[in-house]
Amino acid sequence: REIQEEELRRFATRVAALLQGPELGAEAADCLQRLHLTVAATKYPRKLDGKFVELLQTVLCSPKSPAQIQVLCAAILREMSPCNELILSCDKIQDAKLLSLVSSVLLAQGNKKVVSSVGQCVVKVLEGRLPEGQGARYLLPVLSNVIRLSPESLTEEQTNVVSKKMADWLRHASIQQGVTQSSGGFFSPRSRQPGPVTEVDGAVTTDFFTVLSVGQCHTQDQWLNMQAFSMLRKWLLCYGDKELKTPNSGDKSGMDSSVVSMVSTTSASGRLLPPKEHLREKAFEYCQRLIEQSNRRPLKKDDGDLQKACLIEAVTIMDIICKQDSSYVYHAVSFLKTLHGRICGDATYARALLPIAQFFLNHSEMAAVDSNAIYKHLFTDIPAQHFHNPSLAFEFVQFCKENSQLFTETSSIFRQSFPNLFKFLAWNSPPLISEFVDLLPFLLDAGTAIEIFHLLLDLPCLTAALDIQLRSTALPTSKRAASNPSVKPATCVEAFRHPLYKSMFQYLLRTSSTSEDAPERLIPLRQLLGSLASSPRVVQCSETVPVLLELFFRVVAEFADGPLINQLVVLLLQRSDQLYEIPAFKDDVYRVLSSQLVMLCSLHPALIVEVSTEILEFSGMVSNVQNKEPIFTHMVWAIGEYMSVSYDKRCTAEQINQFFETLEVVLFEITQLRPLASIPRYAPSTISALMATLTKLAARSQDLIPRVSMFLSKMRTFVQSPAVSSVYCKADLEELLIRATELMNLLKMPDVAQFVFTPPSAAGITRFQREVNDSLPFALRMVTHLLEPAPGCMP
Repeated sequence: REIQEEELRRFATRVAALLQGPELGAEAADCLQRLHLTVAATKYPRKLDGKFVELLQTVLCSPKSPAQIQVLCAAILREMSPCNELILSCDKIQDAKLLSLVSSVLLAQGNKKVVSSVGQCVVKVLEGRLPEGQGARYLLPVLSNVIRLSPESLTEEQTNVVSKKMADWLRHASIQQGVTQSSGGFFSPRSRQPGPVTEVDGAVTTDFFTVLSVGQCHTQDQWLNMQAFSMLRKWLLCYGDKELKTPNSGDKSGMDSSVVSMVSTTSASGRLLPPKEHLREKAFEYCQRLIEQSNRRPLKKDDGDLQKACLIEAVTIMDIICKQDSSYVYHAVSFLKTLHGRICGDATYARALLPIAQFFLNHSEMAAVDSNAIYKHLFTDIPAQHFHNPSLAFEFVQFCKENSQLFTETSSIFRQSFPNLFKFLAWNSPPLISEFVDLLPFLLDAGTAIEIFHLLLDLPCLTAALDIQLRSTALPTSKRAASNPSVKPATCVEAFRHPLYKSMFQYLLRTSSTSEDAPERLIPLRQLLGSLASSPRVVQCSETVPVLLELFFRVVAEFADGPLINQLVVLLLQRSDQLYEIPAFKDDVYRVLSSQLVMLCSLHPALIVEVSTEILEFSGMVSNVQNKEPIFTHMVWAIGEYMSVSYDKRCTAEQINQFFETLEVVLFEITQLRPLASIPRYAPSTISALMATLTKLAARSQDLIPRVSMFLSKMRTFVQSPAVSSVYCKADLEELLIRATELMNLLKMPDVAQFVFTPPSAAGITRFQREVNDSLPFALRMVTHLLEPAPGCMP
């Protein structure tokens, strides 16, 4: 990366001299390797001389160039793409290896016309008879890239040609091993007649060859068999069930259309099938054989991993085939039901359960089969047992996201199992946050909102509990004995099985939704798990909660009615006392809850009257002023804004007086001057909100005006106290004094105060009232100007 342009230019000149020499030997290969590393090591493209780039292309296409030199030239040209000096073309190349290298460079240019021409050329070569020793297996990766970059570049006739060949490659590969290439020399073993390929358990293969067949050396048709299967899913999705309508569909590109259009093959039942249907038939048979092979006990661990990967791919391809041709559904359903019964108890096959469930989601209705047992096992057992597997967690949540709408319509298991799904998020929170942002709206409704609210607030606690569960499971069986109930557990791991905490852990780690509301019973467990609060995994999880909380309230606002909003506000105030002890987490949650509290009050202003008991209890606690300042301040603002007969006819003077007296005591407590005592500092915004709310309440119950006016007049004494000046900055104190003066002046005109502070009904709202309510400080300054005119102004 530190090589400068001038040094790179000199090195390229040296490489050019070597490439123009009589022989391209080891030195040329070594220099090309170093050049490739240099151009590939930086994110930005390196600059090479145009003539040197042309030389690389010439050497690449030269029949005299060794294979290693050609590969290195192609690799450098790919790194230089897109390249203005490109003179390569694949039109007249017949050598499969060279065509593969040249095509890789052309495809790297990112030009759709070039991609289309490469596709036309590759299909044309595949259609013809390749020269002796040339293998089509070099071209299939190129074809796979073509359909990835531009699937519309192939015509209907061309896809029919490839579909027929793929069916043959899948079904008619040799079941004899290839001949091992002898290295020569005196001690090399004598070449033996190749034996048959075997299954993964060592048995001789008696059926057709697949990717799970084992051999020491493979023949060309076996390589094609494996490559065809590797690109089968992509091919079926692109060309399996639709007629291609592309700009090139009328261009036969020199192909024999009579041969292509008449292509048909005979199925096992004797029917003549078009190429696409024939490929589906052979692909279905191939997948069935793979699933049967996956039941064999492998001799090597790597073969076992390959079995599971092939099983997942086979089930996915069978699902695609059944979507394209429903006549396969009935056979596939019984086949996959048997497969599910065989693997559902094996934890190593957990990932394979996802495509099986996907298949039954797509086809069980057509086949008229009950698949709830499959869904229940998937959503109950897999998250609880495999939440710590990151790749499975991602695939599982992705599966839920892709099928969320379908699940909400066809099965209740999805929503019932959401506590289990949150285990994936709790353990893998950073990588899964975006998936859960998409998934959460589908989980939320009036029946699940309260439980999900508790789950989100307890998410870091769930992470800690999962950690304890894993550690407890890892203990030797001899150490898992039940704890003595009379002895307090010394560690979290001991507490996991202790009778005092066992039911709490079980509730937090539940697998399905429950109507039981137990936030208070988890308080001892949160305290116990406090020792894990600094764990990196727990901290990471806590950082995702504010994001999901904001989304939660945004979604709930779309369907929540009055009773649900009331319940959420009460829980919001209660749960602010019951959070996992992570300081940054609590601050972030308080910030979100305070802003959402205002939103809930604006949606249902009557809640101030309907849950007045809980609000009074929260607002009357001085400890909440400092510990939960954002929530307290917004709650006080909401009281002043919505405690009015304009919003709820049930609002009485008695209730207004009750709120006034409660808040008056709090404001007095936090602003009284105690001799020989330190002055605690409270947020100036909270003091200002309390003064404004008391003034609003007094404007609506005018008997209270003298009390609040007297209190506001004493604010000057509070502000000018030396003890207070040492705690608050000068600007804050000036703002408090200005606000107290403005409010006091406004109360000197009770009718104006009532007009300004009492929100009018929506029908009679005037522009002036709307502007005043939107900009209260402006209204206060205006009244102050009227009552205290500047010197020299006319009265």
